[in-house]
Amino acid sequence: MLAIIGGSGLTQLANLDVSRREVVRTPFGDPSGALTFGSIGGQSVVFLARHGYGHTIPPHLVNYRANIWALIKEAKASRIVSVASVGSIRRDLTPGSLVIPHQILDYTWGRSSTFFEGGANQVVHVDFTHPYDEALRAELLRAAEAMGEPISEGAVYATTQGPRLETAAEVDRLERDGADIVGMTGMPEAVLARELEVPYAALCVVANWGAGRADSSDGIHFESIEAILQAAMSRTRRVISALCSDESCAT
Repeated sequence: MLAIIGGSGLTQLANLDVSRREVVRTPFGDPSGALTFGSIGGQSVVFLARHGYGHTIPPHLVNYRANIWALIKEAKASRIVSVASVGSIRRDLTPGSLVIPHQILDYTWGRSSTFFEGGANQVVHVDFTHPYDEALRAELLRAAEAMGEPISEGAVYATTQGPRLETAAEVDRLERDGADIVGMTGMPEAVLARELEVPYAALCVVANWGAGRADSSDGIHFESIEAILQAAMSRTRRVISALCSDESCAT
């Protein structure tokens, strides 16, 4: 089963033929909301709104462990696609662009970022050299191409703490560190999926320029972000539909 985690702009999956909703509990607390089960193109899908279905949970308070545990251990998801909105640092990634990142920089702090906390259990280390699953990234790319949706393959995703946006100086630092896009939810979501050995990839929507970039020099205007997100999310749904037309979505 394919799991889809929706971020800002995607609190519902309009093309999901819903069969049921299920409230689940996990050893790590409650996930962001009920799991929504259904199908897209005849393929089984489970959907979860990362920030809650009313978009009420800020990025630093999302229970990432409960979300990932619920999708994998309770819903039995075999793959996870994360949809997230990001700001752009790289000049060719203009607002409205879709991008499939390939690497992560983690600037978050204080988030519960592992299922393996020692104690009575042995410490577990995971290889995180390549944080996103390459096969799933390739499938997303093919799905976008099949729908004629332009998409950028490869970007370094800098994950910041939030919920505030970054200063212009902070974005300058991120660029020096090699970041192409900046968001607030990429970690620890990706590493938690890796710990449970389930393929994970991200489909990001560029909602705005990062602070101090392009037309953000006079500040970031949230009313324009909403319009960009709504237009881009309809394209995201098309990519997900194409992904689910692939036979591998059923596994």
